[in-house]
Amino acid sequence: MTRVNGLTIAVETPLSDDMRQMVSELNALLLSMTSEDACHHLSVEEMADARTTVFVARVDGRIAACGALHRHERGVGEVKRMYTRSGFQGRGLGRAILDKIITAAKADGLRQLVLETGVIYVAARQLYERAGFEVCGPVLDYPDHPESVFYSRSL
Repeated sequence: MTRVNGLTIAVETPLSDDMRQMVSELNALLLSMTSEDACHHLSVEEMADARTTVFVARVDGRIAACGALHRHERGVGEVKRMYTRSGFQGRGLGRAILDKIITAAKADGLRQLVLETGVIYVAARQLYERAGFEVCGPVLDYPDHPESVFYSRSL
């Protein structure tokens, strides 16, 4: 766990009431901006799978941001469910969580991280590119879709 000036980032269960609320909020936001066939959500139950580690940022105890590492076969990890609530944006929480995901993936011996995000999610794309991710073709079993962009990063 990381703790600095009221901020904590820790591995948490996605099955808590506040995580369920945040994931519901995230799903609604994504579906308001992207067509349903371009949204590839993990439910909180799927996030509770042993292959997934969920990182949660809290500010003074309030849930502010989250992100997850979902492990696949052949040394591939996937960045999932990255979200920072609007009142907490601009504080570097997304980058801090992404750094935790990258560190965990390296510690697990994964060789590559991949992700899918929306073409219109400019802030997310900038975050990934600043962290060394590069645009690539469709990853894993995702279909090619005009609203999606795919990223990959070697570890």
